[in-house]
Amino acid sequence: MYSSVITRFGFQSLSESLIPLLFLCWILNFSAFAVSDDAIAVERSVLFQFKAAADHSGLLSGWNLASSDHCSWFGVSCDSESRIVSINISDSAEKIGNSEPFSCSGFSGRFLFPEFGNCSGGRLKLAGKLPASVGKLSRLRVLSLPFNDFEGEIPAEIWGLENLEVMDLEGNSVSGVLPSEFGGLRKLRILNLGFNRISGEIPVSLSSCVGLEILNLAGNRLNGTIPRFLGEFAELQGLYLSLNQLGGSIPDEIGNGCRNLEHLDLSGNLLVGAIPLNLGNCGGLRTLRLVSNRLVGVIPPDLGRLRMLEVLDVSRNSLSGLIPPELGNCIELEVLVLSNLYDPLPPRVNVVGAQNSFIEHLNVTYDDFNYFPGGIPNNITTLPKLKILWAPEAMLEGVIPIDWGACHSLEMVNLGHNYFTGGIPRTFGGCENLHFLDLSSNKLNGSLHVKLRIPCMTMFDVSGNHLSGSIPRFIYDGCTPLHVSRVQPYSLSSIYSLFFIYRTLAAISFPSFGSTGNLAIFHNFGENNFLGPLPPLPIATERLGKHTVYAVSFSGNILTGPFPGYLSNKCFDLGGLIANFSNNKISGEIPAGIGERCGSLRLLDIAGNQITGSIPATFGYLDSLVSLDMSRNRLKGQIPECFSQLKALRSLSLAGNELSGSIPSGLSHLSSLEVLDLSSNSLSGEIPRGLVNLKNLTVLLLSNNTLSGHIPSGLANVTSLSAFNVSFNNLSGSVPLNADSMKCDSVVGNPFLRNCRIVSLSVTPPDLRGESGVSQEYANSSSASVAKKGGSSGFTPIEIASITSASAIVTVLLLLVILFLYKRKCVPKPTVHVAKSREVMIFTDIGVPLTFEMIMRATNNFNTSNRIGIGGFGETYKAEVSPRVPVAIKRLSVGKFQGVQQFQAEIKTLGRVRHPNLVTLIGFHASDTEMFLIYNYLPGGVAGTFGYVAPEYALTCRVSDKADVYSYGVVLLELISDKKALDPSFSSYGNGFNIVAWACMLLRQGRACEVFSAALWDAGPHDDLVETLHLAVMCTVETLSVRPTMKQVVRRLKQLQPPTR
Repeated sequence: MYSSVITRFGFQSLSESLIPLLFLCWILNFSAFAVSDDAIAVERSVLFQFKAAADHSGLLSGWNLASSDHCSWFGVSCDSESRIVSINISDSAEKIGNSEPFSCSGFSGRFLFPEFGNCSGGRLKLAGKLPASVGKLSRLRVLSLPFNDFEGEIPAEIWGLENLEVMDLEGNSVSGVLPSEFGGLRKLRILNLGFNRISGEIPVSLSSCVGLEILNLAGNRLNGTIPRFLGEFAELQGLYLSLNQLGGSIPDEIGNGCRNLEHLDLSGNLLVGAIPLNLGNCGGLRTLRLVSNRLVGVIPPDLGRLRMLEVLDVSRNSLSGLIPPELGNCIELEVLVLSNLYDPLPPRVNVVGAQNSFIEHLNVTYDDFNYFPGGIPNNITTLPKLKILWAPEAMLEGVIPIDWGACHSLEMVNLGHNYFTGGIPRTFGGCENLHFLDLSSNKLNGSLHVKLRIPCMTMFDVSGNHLSGSIPRFIYDGCTPLHVSRVQPYSLSSIYSLFFIYRTLAAISFPSFGSTGNLAIFHNFGENNFLGPLPPLPIATERLGKHTVYAVSFSGNILTGPFPGYLSNKCFDLGGLIANFSNNKISGEIPAGIGERCGSLRLLDIAGNQITGSIPATFGYLDSLVSLDMSRNRLKGQIPECFSQLKALRSLSLAGNELSGSIPSGLSHLSSLEVLDLSSNSLSGEIPRGLVNLKNLTVLLLSNNTLSGHIPSGLANVTSLSAFNVSFNNLSGSVPLNADSMKCDSVVGNPFLRNCRIVSLSVTPPDLRGESGVSQEYANSSSASVAKKGGSSGFTPIEIASITSASAIVTVLLLLVILFLYKRKCVPKPTVHVAKSREVMIFTDIGVPLTFEMIMRATNNFNTSNRIGIGGFGETYKAEVSPRVPVAIKRLSVGKFQGVQQFQAEIKTLGRVRHPNLVTLIGFHASDTEMFLIYNYLPGGVAGTFGYVAPEYALTCRVSDKADVYSYGVVLLELISDKKALDPSFSSYGNGFNIVAWACMLLRQGRACEVFSAALWDAGPHDDLVETLHLAVMCTVETLSVRPTMKQVVRRLKQLQPPTR
């Protein structure tokens, strides 16, 4: 009974004690549900606010009250309690989790080149400002809104989100600066703000995001330096800071804490200094892009420790030294870019989503000043996965390595514009995937091997070498498929491949090349010494098809045989054919049926050959023809009327033939025509008046014919016309002059034209092919033709008064001049005037009487064998006017724009200058049709004194604009080193050692600082000084194609100027 009481008491006591507790739990649970419902309601409200602020296109039409489950809305993800954890509205709207949410982000390298930055296509996009209410989504882990049109600053409330792991706003128009402090983002793993309009410096506040794995700030307007604290982000996998205005050097700290770093892109900034050696510590690095900066020094051999490296691009800097063979240890390397003539970062390029913002501030174009004397190490060419080796104009030398390993992966090799000698390695024939090979403008010799897979190549260029022998019929065992227009996702090598092909084809001057079709192919054998008959078109049958545009050039060789009738065999199988056979020794007639069998022909250049016969009428069927050049041949007969059917034709040149008859009036219907050159033929009749309707015409050359009648007055109103010449015809009437193209010097040799007061002497006009001699003179007449009335030859009273007044004025002026000269008791100094005879005005007596006829004989009527230089306004000839008395004759182009002004400038300057290191102006001749200057001839240096002379002049005695650049480079080296071109301190190195060889030696040895005078090195910024040294060295390279133009030099000097404060 006791026990039962206790038991009953105990149970009753326990029950009574649990009741309040259970009630409290019920209250708390009810409150929790109430709080949760409130939070969900708030977050639903945030979504509606977001839609109202940003959706103007209907993209978020599914976000509405009819759908109660907001977690199922497009782009929204929730946790188990229906709280929003992700807003992901991109082109694919993939959710965070096992799949990657950045299908269109720049992490794959899709924005390495702006041409390929269109990720959004034509999809609907969000726009406007980011609502601050997004900051109320306290559990938000992912905010991914790339490639929309958001603008304005990122609200501070978003920077305060404590659980946010991913912020991806790439490709919008977000502006403002990164906050100097913020309360959230401690869990941030990915910060992707690439390609917006963010400015200012990278703030220290970002150092609190120690868990960052991806930091993408590329394509903004950031300045300042790269923060050193980035080296403390131990989890960092990708660092993208390209396309900004970041300066200073690359912090060494990045190489200290980079055990997880896979991608480092610092391209397109203003970075200076050397590449840090300790980047070799980043063992997991897969891509390293430092392109388009101002980096100096050598490529560190330490980079050879990056065994996972796939892409290395150091182009468009001022690096120097030998290519380290240690790079051969990078066994995963696929892309190696040492130099690049195509700027991958052009200003003001349109990129969808960024609205031109990310590079519109980059108004400076960087040239490539990398300088790598020496060859390419064999252990680089034998890398097993190498796909692209790109090193044009890198001043490489020696022979091209013959060992390329198995080369199964090799796709593109560009070693053009270097100093390579020897032959083309036969081993290229075994590289079955090699579709791009550029070895142009080197010093290669020998012949082409029959097993080179040229027919399978998209790009093959060996132009500008010394190759010889016949061009063989190449043997190959089939071609691998090409997909050059397709970019493989997350493949940097495919992006590089597409960029290089696109820019290479775009740089080719052939019209309409690559503008249609999916595949454009270019094979260039030009400017060599190839002999024998024209080879068959070297294109594989696998490459034929209506999707292919094929361009081939054999120009500038010694090829013989008949006109290439085999064109017809390939034409039907191509979408377009561009063929250049100019400047060879092709003979015979043009096949009569060419137009019927070659409808895909777009460009045909057979200029400078020995082709005879007439022009076939079937040319009218070539309705795709854009450009036709048959000048400088021996064609006869009339210009076919069928040319009027060539509606796509933009350029027609038939100059320097023996064509007769009239100019077809149907040419006036070619609305696309831009260039029409029919000069130096035997054409007669009138100039078709319909030519005035050609609104795109820029060049009209009809000189040296027998045309008659009037010049159509409407030609003066063709605003597009920039070059016009009808000299040496039988034209009459008035000249419709204008200030741009139609001037008196473009109508000389027409004795019946009135306005320009030109009369002809009794000598026939010159043959512009250069087979006859002297250009004949036309003197200036002092009287204008006067209109006759009623058959009377008398003058009207007004005319008599005008003539009398003018005569009186002239008489008074002459008397004043005579009186002035008499009082001065001196002979008048020669002035520029139009000679009334073949008078030569003399400044300096050289002991030999100089006459016009003597100059003509001494230059052999300005024969090219006497020519020693070509400048911007004419040519320079050597003339021995008496035994052992040579002079230099600078013959100016009379009809060239500003030629007369240049003539006057040289007269005024050189006529009064005397200096032992400068040429002396001896005299000149000036007339309507001939202008030349007579200088003293400096043996061993018209171009300057020894030590300043360009190598090509020393070898050939031919000067050029690039020779001036060389001399400037020598002077620049003198300035920065305080040494002379042939300084006595160089004597210990042996004879012939000059300042150029000395500077290059120190550069190769990594001793650039020793080039500079001590005072200059102590005072100046070292990076800018070294870049100036690189510029001077580039000016003095031997290869003309590598040596920069003076315009490029000036641009580089402007880049080196210190910023204005």
